[in-house]
Amino acid sequence: MNKAPRIAIVDDDKSCRMALGSLVRSLGYKPCLFSRAQDLLASPEIDDMDCLISDVQMPGMDGLELQRNLVEAGRSIPILFITAYPKESVRQRALAAGAEGVLAKPYNAQVVIDFIERIVKP
Repeated sequence: MNKAPRIAIVDDDKSCRMALGSLVRSLGYKPCLFSRAQDLLASPEIDDMDCLISDVQMPGMDGLELQRNLVEAGRSIPILFITAYPKESVRQRALAAGAEGVLAKPYNAQVVIDFIERIVKP
């Protein structure tokens, strides 16, 4: 039996984190919720994640720092960033470092669904 794809969600805003978790669960995937980037990095399940949806601005380590840490550790996980403060410079930095996309909040749920399905369904 195949295991459900695991989608890491990192967002300090609990309501956003829970909403994305519900969306992911409704697609039949397993959401793995983290309120801080450091919690994902410390998770023993980090290497089992099929993709990552992360906020950009968070206290402590922001999403771009999380991305840099993942790259430096040799972890290649497809990343979709979401942000309430869409700046072109941030979008360019994220994409240049390998992110799959950057969405502004409020985002269109169908765009998130399309991203996840493009990543987890070869």
